[in-house]
Amino acid sequence: MGLLTMLLQALFLTLFLFYHQTKAEEFDSFSNRSSLRGREVAGTCNWFSGKWVYDASYPLYDPSSCPFIDPQFNCQKYGRPDKLYQKYKWTPFSCPLPRFNGLKFLERYRGKKVMFVGDSLSLNQFNSLACMLHAWVPKSRTTYGQRDALSSVTFEDYGLELFLYRTPYLVDLDREKAGRVLKLDSIKSGDAWRGMDVLIFNTWHWWTHTGNAQPWDYVEVNGKLLKDMNRFIAYYIGLTTWAKWVEKNVNPSQTKVFFLGISPVHYQGKDWNQPAKSCMTETQPFFGLKYPAGKPMAWTIVNKVLNRITKPVYFLDVTTLSQYRKDAHPEGYSGVMATDCSHWCLPGLPDTWNELLYAALLS
Repeated sequence: MGLLTMLLQALFLTLFLFYHQTKAEEFDSFSNRSSLRGREVAGTCNWFSGKWVYDASYPLYDPSSCPFIDPQFNCQKYGRPDKLYQKYKWTPFSCPLPRFNGLKFLERYRGKKVMFVGDSLSLNQFNSLACMLHAWVPKSRTTYGQRDALSSVTFEDYGLELFLYRTPYLVDLDREKAGRVLKLDSIKSGDAWRGMDVLIFNTWHWWTHTGNAQPWDYVEVNGKLLKDMNRFIAYYIGLTTWAKWVEKNVNPSQTKVFFLGISPVHYQGKDWNQPAKSCMTETQPFFGLKYPAGKPMAWTIVNKVLNRITKPVYFLDVTTLSQYRKDAHPEGYSGVMATDCSHWCLPGLPDTWNELLYAALLS
């Protein structure tokens, strides 16, 4: 494929996605329509449309008692003075969300393997589920392991293994003679994802990084090296490569596949009509009926790719409910970043992601 052709296709796809982004609010990504291809839907129950309510029974675990929280998410350890952000429960409008029961999860998935695959948001969710389960069986034997991109927590008495495979793009990032190359057509690391009973994928945040924060020098697509390209186009191509991997390698009778929707950031208060603010010092969710910033472009791309997959992939459409949680970030209390409005405190929002995962797995 010639460079001019590639650029013309990229331009066409950019305009196409922009057009459909304006239509994003016209349909629900996890609607009551069971005809959506490539997804499992829970009947007519939409768990992703609802509101946040105060619940004194939350949080689901004590962070000081969980050995699996990465320091950057342990906001109380690093001095966050408030705890109200831990007390909100997601309440769907159309049906109740099942209460998380760690014993039931451990028994149902006794001897099974559950893997989170993605970036630091996957780490966030991996830590959260390990803590949620540990709170139910605090005296149960556990083993933690970490080697290269793979981390694991094993609940020995149940034979349940939780894994995290760190790969920010899902597609390959290789070091070659030309430099660091992001290969949009390649997923060699997918060999490590085989044999799992549950796979939960996530990718987006690193696709937008530029300058010193960009971990690649070139993008490779169709055998061509490019110095850069439209990031939404790159994301679309990379996610399509992942979708092809799912189609080729996943046996739905053995493995359940989930895709975690776009996790929002809260660096710009204009997104919730407070332009002078960021997530810093925010202590309450956004309580409006419609988030002012609307759905992000990346959400539209995810929907388009998932709608083309013929294998069942359950979309954990957490974008809107997470957009409301401008209060739930580490802010200045991560011990790592001076201002963190992209990750989430634990206990906190990722626990809700896992409550939704639990509801889907046990429904």
